[in-house]
Amino acid sequence: MSNTTDLKPANPYARTAEAVLEPPTDFRGTLRFLGPSFILIGSIVGSGELILTTSFGAHVGFAALWFILLSCVCKTLVQAELGRYTISSGDTCLEAFNRVPGPRWRVSWAVWIWIIWQIPGLIVGGGILGSTGQVLATAFPIMDQVTWALLLAAINVVILLVGKYSFLEKGSTFMVMTFSATTMITAVALQFTPFAVPLNDAIQGLIIDVGPLMKPAVIATTAAAFAATGVSGGELMSYTYWCVEKGYARYAGPREDTDAWGDRALGWVKVMRTDVWLATVIFTATTLAFFWLGAGVLFPRGLAPSDKEMIPVLENIYTQSLGPWARSLFLTGGFFVLYSTIFSGTAGTTRLYADALGVLGLVDFTDFRARLKWIRIFTVAVPVIQALVFASNAKPLQIVIFGSVANGMLIPLIAFITIWLRRHGTDRRLVSGRATDIGLWFCAFVIASVSTVYILTELTKAR
Repeated sequence: MSNTTDLKPANPYARTAEAVLEPPTDFRGTLRFLGPSFILIGSIVGSGELILTTSFGAHVGFAALWFILLSCVCKTLVQAELGRYTISSGDTCLEAFNRVPGPRWRVSWAVWIWIIWQIPGLIVGGGILGSTGQVLATAFPIMDQVTWALLLAAINVVILLVGKYSFLEKGSTFMVMTFSATTMITAVALQFTPFAVPLNDAIQGLIIDVGPLMKPAVIATTAAAFAATGVSGGELMSYTYWCVEKGYARYAGPREDTDAWGDRALGWVKVMRTDVWLATVIFTATTLAFFWLGAGVLFPRGLAPSDKEMIPVLENIYTQSLGPWARSLFLTGGFFVLYSTIFSGTAGTTRLYADALGVLGLVDFTDFRARLKWIRIFTVAVPVIQALVFASNAKPLQIVIFGSVANGMLIPLIAFITIWLRRHGTDRRLVSGRATDIGLWFCAFVIASVSTVYILTELTKAR
């Protein structure tokens, strides 16, 4: 990855003529500027894949294969459109939310909804932190999972306070790629064991059948898996900040009614799209590997993770494929993939929280030092709150499912706002064709349908 973003102006969020840079014109040059989506991979390939995707496969088998693929792909289209808008306008996600028409009290109603939804976001963060603590407690039982979680929160604060963009990018990429590659190898190795998956079973899983996903016992896991696999709501929003800090919006320069600006901005949109879709291929392959192991190893044996036995059950996806020796490999990789979620997720969340102060008018964020100050304050506060959430209810699987479902309710809002921004905020020279419009509406419909079905099912059960 390029280190160009270390040579930043005083305010990386400001678009000035001095920061203008022409986009690369070939794939080799484009590779030097990839990175924002790879930070997201650090949080994408984490609890959603290791815990929820594997658990989903353990509950329903290969019947949900089509659903997992749909979850990975459809939200990526929304992500790419948000990135396009950011390059066009220079806005971060909350600035974009604040432009949405409708009721206002100091800020737009959309910003207030996001603020309210941070409660489940902190809850799911606590669950992921606790899951990582359970991995360490299993590997090193010198402390319990709560104590390990508290220690990890403190370590995470220190690392993020001293880290820069390039550090985050490289750290996230290393942690995820290590475990992702191992998991994909394990999924292949499964085919040479008694648990080998018949090809016909996998093919049948591509046939759309919502029945197995709608059973009362798995509806929450279904909704949680959809929300947490692929790009989640928080990751969709934080991507705009990484696009700014990497330089895509800044390099395009202030919007101008000139052919030069249009060509330059379109060039950076193409770089951003490569960043998005290359990362999508990677995290989709990894997600499928986790699902394959859950459906191929855990489902036939009737094993499903629980709060107390989550990690001991999940380690079967390695030990049954590679042998008992792979337990250490799983615990090491499990730590990497879960910690990368904490690491990358906290970095994105703190930027959103700090930006919210600017949107609310409480801080002047034309002064980058003020923005950085609040990012650092939230870098301390967020892990502390997450640690306290987990310590008060040490049930990692339950917390992750609840938080993921609740966060999933925010994704339809993001999808429909993205459609509005595409029509009313993105420069027309950067807008792609009708196929993207159709794809966005389809994705928004799918996302909204999953949330609606879950809510109606839960309301029916409550009667």
